[in-house]
Amino acid sequence: MRRWAMDFLTLFAVYVVAVLTCIALVCRYSGRQQTPFTLLLDCVWRVIAPVTPEWLRRCSHGAVHKLFHQRNTMFIYLHLLLEGAVYAEFTCEVVGYCREMDTTLTSLSVPYVLLAVKSFLFYLCITTDPGSVTKQSVAGQLQVYPYDKRMFHPGISCPTCLLLKPARSKHCRTCNRCVQRFDHHCVWVNNCIGAQNTRYFLLYLLSVCAMAGDVALLTADMLLHAVLRSGLLRASYIDDDGTRQTAGPLFVMQHLFLTFPRIVFMLGFLVFVFFLLAGYALFHCYLALVNQTSNEWYKSRGLVCRHCRPGAAAHHQRGPAPDRSQRHYYSRGLLKNLAEIFLPLQPALKKSN
Repeated sequence: MRRWAMDFLTLFAVYVVAVLTCIALVCRYSGRQQTPFTLLLDCVWRVIAPVTPEWLRRCSHGAVHKLFHQRNTMFIYLHLLLEGAVYAEFTCEVVGYCREMDTTLTSLSVPYVLLAVKSFLFYLCITTDPGSVTKQSVAGQLQVYPYDKRMFHPGISCPTCLLLKPARSKHCRTCNRCVQRFDHHCVWVNNCIGAQNTRYFLLYLLSVCAMAGDVALLTADMLLHAVLRSGLLRASYIDDDGTRQTAGPLFVMQHLFLTFPRIVFMLGFLVFVFFLLAGYALFHCYLALVNQTSNEWYKSRGLVCRHCRPGAAAHHQRGPAPDRSQRHYYSRGLLKNLAEIFLPLQPALKKSN
């Protein structure tokens, strides 16, 4: 029994460390070109490249480039695969146990309602044009937002699109287009997040969090009832030294892990997804409240850091350090900021003579 306890504690500790490390890395390096993962991948590639055949190097380089630097649907299929696996396990095993515990049909139907809502928002994120800057639309988009002359300057053209860049726009190298009010490129929806689909993306994040949280709560409630019905909390066992021990939380967790392994792993995955996406969703809710994009948030951090560096006096002479109001230059108040997310500002139409 002691060996089982040590094995379980080791597995659980590794799992917790892995989850916390992933959350910390996502929060620290989200949106950056250089991350520990890319640096590690570059180091590994430099080591194995000399002993790799030329044809395999070309294929590997092309596959990596297509996966991370071109639009592709692989992450959409991966998203659907993971979602299908979770709902298959939930439907085939958890729902049956919940029905035995007299869980109401209303409670069991909520995850499927959330799945339908999430799927609709997911579809809108994928198919909605984020606000592409084109020859036909650029004249009107130039009038939507003023230039703050810190992050966005008038008169600058995109070297790829050869069009004037409207304020708050950015060229996406993955989609090969400039996007109005560019936030970021999301590989999970194979699309940029911009002026016209930020509302769908924000609601999509919230719906995924609600879906994962609800399925996790129903699953945890099922496991709790299984423990209470089995009488494990009142049970005892003989340890390796021949001493009778009362079954504690560790014994109960091991029992659940051995009795319902797929359900326990599914619950762990859902908890991980919930906390990971909940933090990400809260970050985007904050951006919506202050009328800022992820792109602008990263840029504003860079402006502040440059002014805070030692020896930056010469830079201060060319202009004052950005304050908080300048970092939230486009904020127009809480309600108007939210209204701009859900009712995006439209390009001004030229009046015909």
